Amino acid sequence: MILVYTHKITPRVQYIFKHILTRTLSISVNFTTKIEDFVAHNGPKLSYTKTPLGNEFFVKSNSLLFEQGVNDIDITIQYWDTVPCFFKTGTKSSIPFDIFAASFYLISRYEEYLPHVKDTHGRFTAEQSLAFKYRFLEKPVVDIWAFKLLEILKIKFSDYTFKERAYQYISTIDIDNAYAYKHKSLIRNIGGFINDIVQFKFLNLWNRFAVTCGFKKDPFDTFNQILSLKKEKNIRTLFFFLVADYTTFDTNVSASKNKFRLLIKEMVDYARVGLHPSYFTMNDASLLKKEKERLEGIVNMPIKRSRQHYLRVSIPETYQNLIDLEIEEDYSMGYASNIGFRASTCTPFYFYDLDFEIQTPLKVFPFALMDTTLNDYMKLTPRQSLGKIRDLKNEVKAVNGTFVTLFHNESLSDYLRWKGWKRLYDSMIKIAIS
Repeated sequence: MILVYTHKITPRVQYIFKHILTRTLSISVNFTTKIEDFVAHNGPKLSYTKTPLGNEFFVKSNSLLFEQGVNDIDITIQYWDTVPCFFKTGTKSSIPFDIFAASFYLISRYEEYLPHVKDTHGRFTAEQSLAFKYRFLEKPVVDIWAFKLLEILKIKFSDYTFKERAYQYISTIDIDNAYAYKHKSLIRNIGGFINDIVQFKFLNLWNRFAVTCGFKKDPFDTFNQILSLKKEKNIRTLFFFLVADYTTFDTNVSASKNKFRLLIKEMVDYARVGLHPSYFTMNDASLLKKEKERLEGIVNMPIKRSRQHYLRVSIPETYQNLIDLEIEEDYSMGYASNIGFRASTCTPFYFYDLDFEIQTPLKVFPFALMDTTLNDYMKLTPRQSLGKIRDLKNEVKAVNGTFVTLFHNESLSDYLRWKGWKRLYDSMIKIAIS
């Protein structure tokens, strides 16, 4: 256990110290505002305040963790060796910046509460983030800082036994369209045939006809492939099902179709299943509740995990709605346009609500990459994507973090724009677990 002295114990102080020391570095932590208790403590200890008490391990505190609400903050980037950081401290501090305030700023998504321009889907964009502007989006700098801190603590407290966490990999699969052609309504099928003819998509036309008539397997029906790989490699795999009513942005098979419902039930037998809340649930709590209850009615168990469709998250409203519905885990923390670490961490963290100044029970699992980001936004080939995946995995492995990837069932189809991506998924799994 490490004892932390600070002049004021705030919810922000408790939250970020526990994230850095306990959840990231596996060190239990306790707090005190009494100097005599701090001086009397014989084990590892550090002070977090404006001036050191003596010659103890000291981190000069920025005011951020002692404030409430959100203010416009002037941030100047510096470097700790080669790692970018901010909130500079003086020469008396044991490290050159306030690691705790800087980590809190990034993990709480403080910048997303500040005024910003949203994209066409109402999302905070990567380009507006500090991590993008200063080119550390593809590095989990909060974890890197924490492990650099750990090396110093090991020297300072050489008698203390430090534990080490284990690297983990989680493969997550979004089911936006369970099937390309099967089990769609008559109107949607007729519309699809007409659209293929008008746009001269004769390959699509033939495949649609062959699948609809039962001559061919639906190309998006890749679930057995995913489950087979899960079993063979012993991978933790999560499926997020879209069960919304049909809209321009939500085009999955109707949740009233028995074949689709049976598919979901079958997945529950072999893997974890979560909700993929539809496009318009970002700010619509009643619609979110309706879809959650619909999926729970299919699987006959409480749904505790979710990922927003189109990654449409408005912080804090979307997360507040998830918490109200007793969702325990969210996997939406990432950008559609860019790979990397939106919260600058590869460690799952509890969402801190700056509106109410509390740590919430919602655990956020940041993902590092998405198939559509690599293919549609970055225009990378499967071979080029593999290099990016390897780099991200190595960053996570270096800090024994949690490597989360996001693919879709359709990207394993080797169909149309996904030619070659099934092999990429197989190669990614080998890299992720090596």
